[in-house]
Amino acid sequence: MREAGVAVVTLNRPAALNALTTEMAKEFLSAIGEARERGARSIVLTGAGKAFCAGGDLKEMRKMAEKEGRVEAFFDEPLGLLNECVLLLQEVPLPVICAVNGVASGGGCNLALACDIVIAAESARFNQAFVKVGLSPDCGGTYILPRLVGTKRAAELMMTGDAVDARSAAEMGMINRAVADDELMETVMSLAVRLAQSPTASIAKTKRLLAESATNRLAAQLEAERQAQIESGQTKDFLEGVAAFIEKRPPRFTGG
Repeated sequence: MREAGVAVVTLNRPAALNALTTEMAKEFLSAIGEARERGARSIVLTGAGKAFCAGGDLKEMRKMAEKEGRVEAFFDEPLGLLNECVLLLQEVPLPVICAVNGVASGGGCNLALACDIVIAAESARFNQAFVKVGLSPDCGGTYILPRLVGTKRAAELMMTGDAVDARSAAEMGMINRAVADDELMETVMSLAVRLAQSPTASIAKTKRLLAESATNRLAAQLEAERQAQIESGQTKDFLEGVAAFIEKRPPRFTGG
């Protein structure tokens, strides 16, 4: 835990551009679980070294295929674990900010996009690189990306594998914003602290509602919002927020 309830989770294989392996996926799931156990109120995900994540580790894929005698070996347990990581980012009842410090390629790109808020260094690049090695996308890319940039633009990015710089990614709505490289972590941590000091139970419900909106009809979404507000209205944070508003002072939220 860094400060003020913020947990920083770092992909840490810098020599391999933080390429994803079976072991990394297991460590990632464990790290998020540990952050919650230690009382984290917001999570920052970033990468060590000059890259965020180069995607799935092709060397591990080849070794597994040779060992088990079948090409699809990597797509069993390892990819299943990576899918769990993506689902966890979407479902964990805490705000998750991704600090993209360098290249985010293939599954690494989609891991970043699965976070609630994505802020990138200006030098970062995003790349749906699957087609360059003869693969179709994974890690939720075909679900998340078209919802961010539209189906046509997602199709072009995935069918060409062309890289997008951070500024362009922000302009097309793929990420929230791009900042100067030397300002990345300061910007992200400032936001993470702010969110950690917010009514995180309310944020968790907002996160859930946004996810449900992808498949709900309006009437169902209205009812889901009503139920969520009933739940929010029963929290200590709601009482504190109202009291602070009336007393004209900053609220002191606890997440309860």
